[in-house]
Amino acid sequence: MSRSDLARRQAELLQALLADGPPPAGFDPARLRVEARVLRRKHGRVLAYQRPEVAEALGERYGPLFAEFSSGRPKKATERSGAYADEFVRWLTERGHLPKPRRRLADRLRRR
Repeated sequence: MSRSDLARRQAELLQALLADGPPPAGFDPARLRVEARVLRRKHGRVLAYQRPEVAEALGERYGPLFAEFSSGRPKKATERSGAYADEFVRWLTERGHLPKPRRRLADRLRRR
């Protein structure tokens, strides 16, 4: 198999795992769905570790809300987890699950 073929197959697999893409030829769709759920939960745990205040504020709602977010907006393979966490917080705020963050005084002074 050539490098370009391998790269294409890897991209197809990542698309299936991270973005609900179709299963590549030769892969069991049921097993891919299980692995995709595992990866999303892992992303959720990483995000909760990076932003414990978010997980704490949401309590038991954290898991279901992250699942809803990640099903509509899966993490890209090249995306930094911090940027993904920022997007999740924006998503939560826009939908009223978290209060809008207060601006720090320094931020307010810079914007004048």
